[in-house]
Amino acid sequence: MDFGPHLMLATLEGAVGAAVLALTALGLSLVFGVMRVVNVAHGEFYMLGAVVAWFVSTAIGTHPALGFVGALIVAPLVAAGIAIAADRLVLKRVDYDPEATIVATIGILYIMQQAALMGFGPEARPVTEPFNSRIMLPLLDWSKGLPSFYYPTGWGAPSITSYKLFVIAAATAILISFWLILSRTKVGLIMRATQLDKETAQAFGIPVNRVYSLVFGLGAGLAALAAVLIVPIQQAHYLMGGDPLLLSFIVVIIGGLGSIRGTVVAALLIGLSDGIISVFFSPTLAKILATLLVAMVLVFRPQGLYGKKPA
Repeated sequence: MDFGPHLMLATLEGAVGAAVLALTALGLSLVFGVMRVVNVAHGEFYMLGAVVAWFVSTAIGTHPALGFVGALIVAPLVAAGIAIAADRLVLKRVDYDPEATIVATIGILYIMQQAALMGFGPEARPVTEPFNSRIMLPLLDWSKGLPSFYYPTGWGAPSITSYKLFVIAAATAILISFWLILSRTKVGLIMRATQLDKETAQAFGIPVNRVYSLVFGLGAGLAALAAVLIVPIQQAHYLMGGDPLLLSFIVVIIGGLGSIRGTVVAALLIGLSDGIISVFFSPTLAKILATLLVAMVLVFRPQGLYGKKPA
């Protein structure tokens, strides 16, 4: 395959990873932005979404599309419910103290991980795609002086599955919907008011503790939703939460803590570069470069690309 088609496929693969990473990191950024809580257990809610997706799709057991739709509904609700319970039973009792919440979420991480090991098992389990047709990708032809598209044939012709394109489109739609809710609805106004000044919001009658529970549940639900989208491409495993957590922290640090726009931009940057570098060089090099980028951001712009400097 020529360089052009190879680059196109690498970019599309990176776009799939970026779309899922943006959803996962958005939940982490939202929790920190509103609650000022570093949720170390965020990756386990991602894992929970994948595990629940496998259970739901196996339980329904008819057409894969029915199991997938059921997982899209059930997994985020289960993750959000567990997160809300953890917030009220654990985080609220330590009064959302930054150091205490880190220790508390580490405990939640191990509890969820071991519960998944006992209930799900140590094996990685696949989830069938709801649809999986291959789509041929057009290429540009400059041989006649003017650009024109053509579809190559034979071995090595570039193609991508329809499900991967669906993941990109679905994640984009979810991100736009979330932005509209946050910027145009009363619920979003309440969350933004709580983020800006918790005491003033409470003085105006906003139930801050309920907002915290909602935000913590919403962050976990976004992580679970991202896992449901990606698990037909990967596999469900009880230890799969580590990489998404690390990458989400990298994205949030680069984009700016609590910045939704910065999270999306950083996710695109990390996801696309990871996909392209992994294809042409190695996944290890992609992780090294991402770590170096974090170090540079911390040195030259500690607040992140779109973060605000502390007053």
